Amino acid sequence: MRHVGDQERRDRIALRHGIAPAHRLEDAVAATRAMTVLHATEPPTVYLSVAQRVEGIKVSDIDAALFDDRSLVRQLAMRRTLFVFPRDLLPAAWGSASARVAGQERRKIARDAAASGLAAAHAGDGEAWLEAACAAVLAVLEGEDRGLTTTEVRARVPEVAGTVSVAPGTKWGGDVPIAPRVLTLLGVSGAIVRGGNDGHWRVSRHLWTPMDRWLGAGAQPLPEDEGYAELVRRWLATFGPGTIRDLQWWLGSTVGAVKKALATLGAVEVSLDGGATGWLLPDDLDGTPAVEPWAALLPVLDPTTMGWKERDFYLEPRHTPYLFDSNGNGGTTAWWDGRVVGCWVQDDDAVVQVVLREDVGADGRAALDVEAERLTAWLDGVRISTVYSSHQMKSALLP
Repeated sequence: MRHVGDQERRDRIALRHGIAPAHRLEDAVAATRAMTVLHATEPPTVYLSVAQRVEGIKVSDIDAALFDDRSLVRQLAMRRTLFVFPRDLLPAAWGSASARVAGQERRKIARDAAASGLAAAHAGDGEAWLEAACAAVLAVLEGEDRGLTTTEVRARVPEVAGTVSVAPGTKWGGDVPIAPRVLTLLGVSGAIVRGGNDGHWRVSRHLWTPMDRWLGAGAQPLPEDEGYAELVRRWLATFGPGTIRDLQWWLGSTVGAVKKALATLGAVEVSLDGGATGWLLPDDLDGTPAVEPWAALLPVLDPTTMGWKERDFYLEPRHTPYLFDSNGNGGTTAWWDGRVVGCWVQDDDAVVQVVLREDVGADGRAALDVEAERLTAWLDGVRISTVYSSHQMKSALLP
């Protein structure tokens, strides 16, 4: 059995993820393909993930890929997370990971609509109400070339102007608008898309648009098994070797779906340091060249940080409570020679400061300082905020 040790896995990150300075990529599409998808829960992550991987790229270049030629598209999919997909990968998600989330969302919305009285005009049938609400939203969006924000949809579509009660009797419960949930369902189903952005690149003000207007008619969801197989194929090319547990977590799916996809692809078992079993594509078994030590500064929820469930080969467990929040969301990370060694923050003047959790030596510190200067220059005075600040980030920001 082929063995892939931790150092080789780190070298694969450097060569494939485009984050080592000597191995950066040519444009936003190449950077996204290299990572399979980019995390887009927070808008700045997309731009910062691309900026780390592409030398000299501008915000306008990324905007062009997202909004002009539309080669990159935002889509809710695995783990009910928003990602940026290469356009050609969308059908795989629509038929598998996104469809799974859509089914879950549909059941929840119909239940809450019935319980909250929104479905009274449909004899309390939450499913019937939801079908009517979706149809009303689609009809309004069809008449808007620009697209509409969530607030604008809520104002123009009476069917989704109401609220539902969530978690009554709990400290986090209360009445919440139903419009964002209906739009989320239509988006994850592939009927509509987060098209343009009616605000700064670091702000979420999506303009909802019918999918066939944004991309053109014709693309259809792949069958579920084919969709999962294609997602797993691309994940293995980006993140392999990985374990079944890694894949199940990343897909937000079942062990059965992962095993079926691995069998379809003819994936090959390999041994990993520590005794675990990983998987690689059958044409990806050659050794990986050694890579010179490298530094990188990645944003909150970067796909490299969030690519695996089992992270010990690049993140010491003692650092996890400081660099990830209690829900497993990764904050900003500082990397040296394939390992996470700290985080980064911005000071009041928007200058990037590296905060280390271990000694990286003079060469490591110097390389990270170069990356901090590069990122400071790229941000050009823009300060990035996040709801996913790690403990280390919060501590660094204390006066």
